[in-house]
Amino acid sequence: MLDKKKFPLALVMIQPPAMPGSYLNDGQSFDSIIDTVLAEASMIAELGFDGFILQNMHDGPIAQHARTETIAFMSVLGNKLKEQFPDKVLGILINWDGIASLAVAEATKADFVRVEHLYTGVSIDLSGFMFGQCADILTFKKRIGSSIPVYADVQEVNANYLCPDPKPKAAKTTIKSAFADGLFMSGKDSEESLSLIKETRKTLPDVPIFLGGGATGENVFELLKYYDGVSVATWIKNGDMRNPIDPARAKQFLDGCKKAQQWREEHREDNL
Repeated sequence: MLDKKKFPLALVMIQPPAMPGSYLNDGQSFDSIIDTVLAEASMIAELGFDGFILQNMHDGPIAQHARTETIAFMSVLGNKLKEQFPDKVLGILINWDGIASLAVAEATKADFVRVEHLYTGVSIDLSGFMFGQCADILTFKKRIGSSIPVYADVQEVNANYLCPDPKPKAAKTTIKSAFADGLFMSGKDSEESLSLIKETRKTLPDVPIFLGGGATGENVFELLKYYDGVSVATWIKNGDMRNPIDPARAKQFLDGCKKAQQWREEHREDNL
């Protein structure tokens, strides 16, 4: 579970190499992948980030329903992260299967689930039509008695949605009618992201809202005045998520996050 008193949170996406069973796996063993994930997690923890979001980003091509082996491998990775870094926040994101994500999160005692593409609505992707999973996720959550928060992306910027509402309206619907516990939301650039969060806060003042992407060392201070957390990957890896983390960039990013946290504490009553 997430402690709102610690907001805003600075989280790093951990995206393992393609795992066995994926078309893109080049023969790398799962043991080697475990070592890679734990080494990156150690660096993230040492740098001072609040935690990680574990995502099988490199298991392509992506479909809406996760394969059996993907769920198994992600469960093992999640358990390893929780065992070795128990004080760090752990989020789970399985492409693009929110039900599988919740199953893995429950098995690993993760802190939250991120449903990136399809919590609500319909989109067209490489695999064809994909459909909102909110009803199935909530039915599954009820069935297993899970209390893990489900954070839903509001029209993720890289997806092609059919008949989308304006994002602030869609955000309200996702909370009020589709019963997500929190949101991820971002625009095409930092200016649009700021505009979206300010408008959304008018109707959802207390809902946890994380920035889904687009944060840099230059803009994260301004963004985290309003967002409750941020997930970062590409910027601290010099523009390519397959690169190792650049410690200098990570420090710059975290300095901005700490500055925003101090600002929020000083403006707790009127920061919005």
